Amino acid sequence: MLHYAVVFLVIALIAAIFGFGGIAASAVGIAKILFVVFLVLAIASFLFGMIKKG
Repeated sequence: MLHYAVVFLVIALIAAIFGFGGIAASAVGIAKILFVVFLVLAIASFLFGMIKKG
């Protein structure tokens, strides 16, 4: 999940450099959503791991 967020961020940077503002904004939006999903899943995994061990 984090890999895809980084990929979309790189796509957004390249699109912004070449002047494609709409594509860059869309890619940044997707990257933000994927990063938030990654954080939620990582925290949930950590918490469930702690509960299972304890």
